[in-house]
Amino acid sequence: MNRVTKDTGSKFPIIQAPMGWIARSQLASAVCEAGGMGIIETSSGEIENCKKEIQLMSKLTNKPFGVNLPLLFLKDDSMVKFCVKSGVKFVTTSAGDPTKYIQTLKNAGITVYHAVPSLAGAIKAYKAGVDGLVVEGTEGGGFKSPEEVGLLVLIQSIKQNIDIPMVAAGGIIDGAGMAAIFAAGAEGIQMGTRFVSSKESPVHNNFKNKILESGIDGTLVLNKTSKPVIRALKSKLTHDINQKGQMDISSMLKIQDLYFKGDMEAAPALSGQSSGLINEIKTVKEIIDETIEEFNIICKKMGDISF
Repeated sequence: MNRVTKDTGSKFPIIQAPMGWIARSQLASAVCEAGGMGIIETSSGEIENCKKEIQLMSKLTNKPFGVNLPLLFLKDDSMVKFCVKSGVKFVTTSAGDPTKYIQTLKNAGITVYHAVPSLAGAIKAYKAGVDGLVVEGTEGGGFKSPEEVGLLVLIQSIKQNIDIPMVAAGGIIDGAGMAAIFAAGAEGIQMGTRFVSSKESPVHNNFKNKILESGIDGTLVLNKTSKPVIRALKSKLTHDINQKGQMDISSMLKIQDLYFKGDMEAAPALSGQSSGLINEIKTVKEIIDETIEEFNIICKKMGDISF
């Protein structure tokens, strides 16, 4: 046990990323059952559906699970109140100032980790009183900071300034990545793209197969001079966006057609650089078990090395 597993209550310090529409009970419960921390998303904005997914979790697993609250996109405090009422014990916050609801959540006995893409954001969240951080390197998929800082550098810079549990996110798909980032100061990992391409993921096989086909240079960071900045798989659509230099938010409106109908040109396919390391669709249990097994083997080998 370390500080992250103590905070999450999960067997392993592996968290599933809160991907819009994807991170729902089907995937999250599988992660929980395999010993990780499954997270239910609310970034889709489908608040009533997300509430139903939270309620469904207790029927699918008796293991701890969490909920993500994207602060800037919450219209009111109804989802916060629902988490409190439902007995949720672990919340990740993102996309906004954690001071907004931190006291309400902590007064309810909820552990709060805030997602940050920068050292400044980490220090601000620490001062706000969060229990831990999800540190997002530029390698990760989805919405990104325009300042591209790699995960290894970001983790070490935060570690030099504050002592708080850190979950590392971006570019990690296995035990080797987990061991490397633990050596830098992390105490947990968050995986998104790896779980998107799992058997239990609800997305269309076209999306999963596209992840498998992509190399380590198979993604683009788009819209760097505007908002939102995203990392997505290369496609005709994303190449066109990249050439234009800017992306209208309307490009994201048909994301569900990509996720669930398999139209890979309907919207940018949010994905991390780790897509280039994934070559097989596996069950969530296989992913977690193999990650932990490899992590333990590597740590043992490293413990035998000295100069």
